[in-house]
Amino acid sequence: MVPAIRKQFNENFSNETYRAYLADLDCKHPGAIAFRVAETPVFIDKIFKDKILSACESIVDVITQYNFLTLSSQAIPEKARVPAENAHTDFIAFDFGICENEKGEFEPQLIEMQGFPTLFAYQLWLDEVTRRHFHIPANYSAFLNGFTPQSYLELLKEIIVDRHPAENVILLEILPHQQKTRIDFYCTSDYIGIPVVCLTDLIQEGRKLFYINDGKKTEVKRIYNRIIFDDLQHQSAEIQEKGNLLFGDLDVEWVPHPNWFYRISKHTLPFIDHPYVPKTRFLNEIKILPDDLENYVLKPLFSFAGQGVVIDVTTEDIAKITDQENWILQRKVKYAAVIPTPDIAAKAEIRIFYFWKKGEARPVATNNLARLSKGKMIGVRYNKDKVWVGGGLAYFEE
Repeated sequence: MVPAIRKQFNENFSNETYRAYLADLDCKHPGAIAFRVAETPVFIDKIFKDKILSACESIVDVITQYNFLTLSSQAIPEKARVPAENAHTDFIAFDFGICENEKGEFEPQLIEMQGFPTLFAYQLWLDEVTRRHFHIPANYSAFLNGFTPQSYLELLKEIIVDRHPAENVILLEILPHQQKTRIDFYCTSDYIGIPVVCLTDLIQEGRKLFYINDGKKTEVKRIYNRIIFDDLQHQSAEIQEKGNLLFGDLDVEWVPHPNWFYRISKHTLPFIDHPYVPKTRFLNEIKILPDDLENYVLKPLFSFAGQGVVIDVTTEDIAKITDQENWILQRKVKYAAVIPTPDIAAKAEIRIFYFWKKGEARPVATNNLARLSKGKMIGVRYNKDKVWVGGGLAYFEE
């Protein structure tokens, strides 16, 4: 993205440095990084950064408008609706592909969004270690809007913990120590001071929840929710039964509330009009299908990690769908092979983090993560046996 910086980085790269980098990353929680770490960050100049943030702010305009709760009322499946929803989400993540338009120009294109946490704490550690092993220009930062590692962490902690003692706030997940994102759970515990708790370890007494903390039954007053409720529906009968307690009238606060996972999601895409957001329509509202279906992608509303997505769409694929109200048809974007590597150039996605502090009118962009790919889609299953792919971060020109 920034040719001079890219050239210097690639010329100075060595496999020995990369191995040392991985070893340093792993030292905090050995064996906990369960995904491939890319050999390089992505360098983004100010012009492209402003394009991404322009799209994000346009979407935030939709999310903060007076009727967004009405627009998103059908987004939450009844079986997944949780009581005591709060006024707004605490976190939003926007995923942008670095794409090539019809003029051959690079531009961001929104792929997905989620009113849900992502690797907020791990990215702090990743930035620290990346800077130890690679040269990052002084005027480039992983943080946005003037945030520093310290101010970013302060805001993250304030939002997650709020006014409660850390022992009464838990990071909640299903079988957390088996998750591929577990490194972020452990980093959250390191930085924020809250425990990581499995759903199966919750104890319910009336409207109150408890967990065992160093042998002591401790009340849960606030939940930093990392459970994807779509995933809960695919667990064992025993775990699903335990999960039912989350749908009850509980004396707990959520951060973020589970309903926002659905409200700010693929369901929001048809309501956005911006050049960096691909045209998207609910499948059941399309009377005449486009003649060029090959230029569209078909996505289920209620799935995660790319499951169920149909890239090469046919009329037969659409005819098979019996619940068309739960699907969207989105204009396909062309990822650019934009990052030169020792073999073939890599594609990239940038995820922008937005934090929404209680009492503020709007959320604010804070940090990011990046994912590099050489496959048909971003994701591990499409990048097996490839190098210079995987998780990382972007550095933006300030």
